[in-house]
Amino acid sequence: IPSKTLRHAIFRMAEVNDNPLFAKAGISVQFDYPELLRSAEAVIQEQVVTRGGFYQRNQIPVFFGEAHFQDEHTLLINEPQDGTLTLTAEKFVIAVGSRPYRPADVDFSHPDIYDSDTILTMDRTPQSMTIYGAGVIGCEYASMFRRLGIKINLVNTRCKLLEYLDDEIIDALSYQLREDGVVLRHSEEYEKIEGTNEGVVLHLRSGKKAKAACLLWANGRTGNTDKLALENVGLVPNGRGQLAVNEDYQTEVENIYAVGDVIGFPSLASAAYVQGRAAGRHLVDGQRDESLGQCIPTGIYTSPEISCVGQTERELTEQKIPYEVGHAQFKSLARAQITNRPEGMLKLLFHRDTLEVLGVHCFGANASEIIHIGQAILSQKGSANTILYFLSTTFNYPTMAEAYRVAALNGYNRLF
Repeated sequence: IPSKTLRHAIFRMAEVNDNPLFAKAGISVQFDYPELLRSAEAVIQEQVVTRGGFYQRNQIPVFFGEAHFQDEHTLLINEPQDGTLTLTAEKFVIAVGSRPYRPADVDFSHPDIYDSDTILTMDRTPQSMTIYGAGVIGCEYASMFRRLGIKINLVNTRCKLLEYLDDEIIDALSYQLREDGVVLRHSEEYEKIEGTNEGVVLHLRSGKKAKAACLLWANGRTGNTDKLALENVGLVPNGRGQLAVNEDYQTEVENIYAVGDVIGFPSLASAAYVQGRAAGRHLVDGQRDESLGQCIPTGIYTSPEISCVGQTERELTEQKIPYEVGHAQFKSLARAQITNRPEGMLKLLFHRDTLEVLGVHCFGANASEIIHIGQAILSQKGSANTILYFLSTTFNYPTMAEAYRVAALNGYNRLF
């Protein structure tokens, strides 16, 4: 929530400054980073109050403190004021989340070296920044900080950005970041990170050096399991503090479940909600809901947004599935022209013979919203899941959702 609220504030400011009508009138706005950060505080507090209200309304007791297992049915909680509290239960769900991974040889006490949590306390707008790690977090922050006019070096330890995405979406993101002025360095690993009085120097194993006013470490996360005394119940997390689970989200100790970031990929808040619901159902009555956990979309809040659900072209090719592609370029949509946000596209992958929708991939404005139309069709069974739905449905005009009709027509015409 803090980073997404910050992103919203940055992009609203950028919209004003990029709007030709405001420019013609001589109107521009400029806020520094700490001012933009403050917009997140009210949203966080509102979320806390809302969640607390849910627990209270459903008569769910909440205990505050640091907890650890005494055995597989006993939890000890060190409460700030009331001492140690003992809770016993037949079953437990571990949902402790994760924190940024911090290697021992990086000096995070240096005032110009941040991780993805501490960057939300930065008290200035730096002139330049090196971001080490080009996963979801690294790409999102690169987009945000570049919009503030900060010079960005984005260092990727892999050969391409976000490799699990469709290749065409990866290419579009890479192009957009470079077009915005982000310097991308792929297949690089750090040798050492040197904090100086004038900033931070990143020494790479390739011999290159990247100097910037500050460095954001965005290379992985660690599950918050180190203080749970899991050895007392016979559980051993992996090197990143994550727990292995089965299809019902049970750990190796069957009465202890785990959900969310602590079990690793996909590490999405939306997935964690579904995982918690699935674990809760199995915990109560031993039933597995096959529909839960399927067709979970990915939402990445870069500039523009990325969202996808289903299979990629790479996966379909490997499986030798005969598929066809339908595209809708946002620059052709009236709504994108009206809002002056023409970058991006919607891409439909469907079976050539059955017309079954196999994957939906979106890069552009409102991608994380409009993906749910494709998700709804993709999750249907039989003839309900075909591109014919998009061909025969009337979409409001002008809207971004109209892209589904355009992409379906584009793909359908390729069959003849």
